Formats: sequence, C-alpha cells, structure tokens
Amino acid sequence: MKQKTIEIHTEYIKLQDLLKLAGLVETGGEAKERIQNGEAQVNGEICTQRGKKLRPGDEAAFGGWRLTVTYVG
Repeated sequence: MKQKTIEIHTEYIKLQDLLKLAGLVETGGEAKERIQNGEAQVNGEICTQRGKKLRPGDEAAFGGWRLTVTYVG
C-alpha cells in the first residue's frame, strides 16, 4: 500500500475532502459514491460517512493508498 501524508491547516478535514485533496477522486460526487459503497477506511474500519471528520493522527485507506493527516500551523 502506498503512503501519503496530507497536511491540513484546520482542526479537521472531512473524508470526502481528504480524498479530493489527495487526488484520489475527481469530484465530490465520486467521493460520495465510493465512500457510501464502503471503499474507504478510517483508522482501520470501513467508513460510509462522507462527512466523517479526520483530525491530525487519523489515517484513511482508499484505492491502495494510506493517507495520514497532519496539522501544519
């Protein structure tokens, strides 16, 4: 599985926005559909909530990628 660190400047990022920011989906609609189909994991568990809030230290897995969220002030 490939690894990517995503830096955020806010308290959290929503799962659908994380996938768009990482370039793993083209649109919010694609993110919504794929998340609701159970294709994404957050901290090792399947997540079907596109608005799931990920905070620094959380990890998401999607499409062969592991995304780690970090905070940059």
